Amino acid sequence: MASLLSLLLLLLIFSSAESKTFWSDVAALKDFKNSVDVKSISPGSCLSTWDFSLDPCDSLFSDTFMCGFRCDSVVSGSGRVTDLSLDQAGYSGSLSSVSFNLPYLQTLDLSGNSFSGPLPDSLSNLTRLTRLVVSGNSFSGSIPDSLGSMSVLEELLLDSNHLDGSVPASFKGLYSLKRLEIQLNNISGEFPDLSSLKNLYYIDASDNRISGRIPSSLPESVVQISMRNNLIQGTIPESFRYLKSLEVIDLSHNKLSGSISSFIFTHQTLQQLTLSFNGFTSLDSPYYSPLGLPSELISVDLSNNQIQGTLPLFMGLLPKLSALSFENNHFSGMIPTQYVWKTVSPGSNFAGFQRLLLGGNFLFGVVPGLLMTLKPGSANVQLAGNCFSWCPATLFFCQGQEQRSPTECRKFSRIIP
Repeated sequence: MASLLSLLLLLLIFSSAESKTFWSDVAALKDFKNSVDVKSISPGSCLSTWDFSLDPCDSLFSDTFMCGFRCDSVVSGSGRVTDLSLDQAGYSGSLSSVSFNLPYLQTLDLSGNSFSGPLPDSLSNLTRLTRLVVSGNSFSGSIPDSLGSMSVLEELLLDSNHLDGSVPASFKGLYSLKRLEIQLNNISGEFPDLSSLKNLYYIDASDNRISGRIPSSLPESVVQISMRNNLIQGTIPESFRYLKSLEVIDLSHNKLSGSISSFIFTHQTLQQLTLSFNGFTSLDSPYYSPLGLPSELISVDLSNNQIQGTLPLFMGLLPKLSALSFENNHFSGMIPTQYVWKTVSPGSNFAGFQRLLLGGNFLFGVVPGLLMTLKPGSANVQLAGNCFSWCPATLFFCQGQEQRSPTECRKFSRIIP
């Protein structure tokens, strides 16, 4: 009988330990709920069901308790909270005083709410966190330096808030980081050196007030860098030629100027280059032969700059290029034959131009006869706003803007007839 009672007691203890949430996790969840504006917790919403008279990790699948997080039994059978996700729930309030004492948390997703105030320093307590998402809130103030100590963090998404100040230099300590999104904030200052982040493949710092030069020290792992709509000056650094995984560059709507180096057009992996709405005045042509150029480029957008000279012949020899925009620059001369053939009758080993936008320049002469054979919808071609002697609005690619007057054209260049 004594043995049976001992066995029953052990089973009871084991069952109790298996279901009991670790006490500090319960306290942290209570602290978090208390920080949320009560008015934003509508009846039937996730947080409204958090009833701490019940055991959290033991009641996740009941009708009366808990949603928004996941528990695992990881220490002596005790439940530890590993994922906390309350995205798109409409909650508000300030989390600045919250103590995120959830040491086993791996994912924290608070995106799409209306949380405000500064990001709490205590986020750095989440030493096992691999994914932090606070996108689409109203967080303000500077990014805490302490976030740079989260060495196992793989995704950091702080976009679409009201954060200001600079990107902390401490981010060089985010050794496991793969994805960084800080777009749509008020971040300023120069971008820090992140060359130590050997796993970083995606950077989006668009729609801020970042100044200085394009970061020249980036890890070779970078696949995409987007820093459009900032205050960045200079030109594309030569170091970009050594980024052996780079596929997408978007640096549009900045203050870049000077010449665009030729190496970028024959980069071994680059597929999309967007440098529109800057102050570039020229581009360097790479060496090429009539057989074409080694390039992976599919799309090039250099529109709305101040680039002068004739249309570069080599663009018509890039084998995979199907979208080219030179709109609203200072190009002059005639349309190269290479452009015409690539639009009308590309070769079997060459992609044709599905989009060729040349409007708003000072191109002159006559529209090539082969282009006249194009049917609406066959390709997106735009030649409006140039100096062609004949380009009537009845042709779809001449619509949208009248050709410039002879006076304006001759004022730009004496060689324009």
